[in-house]
Amino acid sequence: MNTIIFLGNSTMKPSFRFLICRRNHAFLGFSSSKCHPDQHGLRDGVFKSGFHFDTRRDFSSNPSRISGFQRVIHNTQKCFCKPNSSFGLWRVVSRPFDNNTINRGIPVVVSAVSKVRDYSTSVETRVNENNFERIYVHNGIGVKQLVVERIDKDENVVGEESRIEVGTGGEKLNGESLEGVKAEIGSLKREETELEKEGWRLLNDAVVRYCGSPVGTMAANDPADKQPLNYDQVFIRDFVPSALAFLLRGEGEIVRNFLLHTLQLQSWEKTVDCYSPGQGLMPASFKVRHVPLDNDKFEEVLDPDFGESAIGRVAPVDSGLWWIILLRAYGKITGDYGLQERVDVQTGIKLILNLCLTDGFDMFPSLLVTDGSCMIDRRMGIHGHPLEIQALFYSALRCSREMLAVNDGSKNLVAAINNRLSALSFHIREYYWVDMKKINEIYRYKTEEYSMDATNKFNIYPEQIPAWLMDWIPEEGGYMIGNLQPANMDFRFFTLGNLWSVVSSLGTPKQNTAILNLIDAKWDELVGHMPLKICYPALEYEEWRIITGSDPKNTPWSYHNGGSWPTLLWQFTLACIKLGRLELAEKAVALAEKRLSADRWPEYYDTRSGRFIGKQSRLFQTWTIAGFLTSRLLLENPEKAALLFWEEDYDLLEICVCALSKSGRKKCSRVAAKSQILV
Repeated sequence: MNTIIFLGNSTMKPSFRFLICRRNHAFLGFSSSKCHPDQHGLRDGVFKSGFHFDTRRDFSSNPSRISGFQRVIHNTQKCFCKPNSSFGLWRVVSRPFDNNTINRGIPVVVSAVSKVRDYSTSVETRVNENNFERIYVHNGIGVKQLVVERIDKDENVVGEESRIEVGTGGEKLNGESLEGVKAEIGSLKREETELEKEGWRLLNDAVVRYCGSPVGTMAANDPADKQPLNYDQVFIRDFVPSALAFLLRGEGEIVRNFLLHTLQLQSWEKTVDCYSPGQGLMPASFKVRHVPLDNDKFEEVLDPDFGESAIGRVAPVDSGLWWIILLRAYGKITGDYGLQERVDVQTGIKLILNLCLTDGFDMFPSLLVTDGSCMIDRRMGIHGHPLEIQALFYSALRCSREMLAVNDGSKNLVAAINNRLSALSFHIREYYWVDMKKINEIYRYKTEEYSMDATNKFNIYPEQIPAWLMDWIPEEGGYMIGNLQPANMDFRFFTLGNLWSVVSSLGTPKQNTAILNLIDAKWDELVGHMPLKICYPALEYEEWRIITGSDPKNTPWSYHNGGSWPTLLWQFTLACIKLGRLELAEKAVALAEKRLSADRWPEYYDTRSGRFIGKQSRLFQTWTIAGFLTSRLLLENPEKAALLFWEEDYDLLEICVCALSKSGRKKCSRVAAKSQILV
């Protein structure tokens, strides 16, 4: 078996951009008789970031660290491109629980992604909560007893032990048999509806396999579609709700495979006309292609698209951000933190962050991007600093701060993350937020102000306030505007950016509550007959012609221009669960249930109220299906939602670059940010 060295120097260009399936090689440390990534450009083991892989060692993740179990087991026994018969099996794993949980007699059993192959998972003490668990495995692999102890954060003070003993003689919780408890829980488990069964069948039919292993889901799987364009590809953005549905159901192998394969497809080569993007760019999508060889044989390759084939030829800014967010979700739900601790994964995170945090000409902490770089991938006037990208950027930074191993090589990056998080949260909360009070302030703005203490810092002209806004915004609600640039505020309501501001706590607690209050108050406009409007209001008449370039697909109240997208349902559900507004999520899910199956799971809906199926909408759209299933799973298991959202980080309010600056700045606005939180 050959061993390989990881990826190579970031500046080199491989001779192929494909991930290729071949025989008798090792792929990422998994012994394989079938496949490996093409080794052209995957040697040269020194990175600019200082990582080096020794050719004398198998490439694998950190070994298991289990107290009382000294044998080191490397995750090198499974072919990455080989089907896994253990997909979806059950096992006992560590899971936080409290006294209430123990008193109810709920066993700590979750659906696992695989069998003993996951010894790469680091099972160790993790101090992320007030209470945590430690697993002791006695007497090596041939164990007869697994003891899960709950201990306090202070390791010197051991609290009341709550044990699950798994042995040949049965299972006990606090000395009592679990058989009766399991039977009771099994009887209480809700049976899937016919709609959910249909959704799962369609989602499984959309799974894409590479060398026999699941690696993602195609964007749409309509058997009647004779021109699928790129809808038969696996999109990073589109796969996220599918991944969460699989994870929440206990099927994690497809997500793990997806994360590792897309990591190997990070940008190393040209996109358009010989121009190379920054290193670390994640592809928008990839496709499994079959390349003919001699003797009527074929070879499977993964062919990524970085935007060079897309309409408008725009690189996806959000792909790398979604990848980081999904990586964290995978670890939180499965407990497989070993994946994010792998050196190749850590390097992938750093490459994405370096691309996003690179100093440039911009004066704002928000990311400057062009039109078409996110979910709205056509010209819609969102160039500049669109809210969607800022919310995802903030989430990715918070994820990265959790997952990055802090050492001499990463401490400067972690410091940069903290500084950017602090500046970005203040910038969005202060300048993107509008409610009736803020609109009244803008209405009375003075212009042409020149000073460090100017109130109208971006020279916004009051005449920009649109006529529809004054009568539309409720007294008890507010939202984040879509964009902010010099002399320009985009007052449109963009649903994804606002929902993700709630989920990530980019907004203050008061602002997050106001966003859901606004959606509730304006239900007919933002939800209507099918959740949820991608933006409100639509561009019409001359404004549509100028801003969209007369785009025939983005006509008013269609597609990205005010269309309704059922895939946004899962993010709305997550935001509602976070703020304790389950009734709103259940109401939206009930609306979707009435039509999705009958309409054959379309991509989007048209008209102001979402009555019509989108005029160019693809049917059997995978993220429509996955969005519904994920919403259902979150409503059924709201405690799982806590693994996917973030609470307010008060420490960020104490971090201010101004305190370190000697520029002579007289006034720092951090006091204003604190006052918003503490009210």
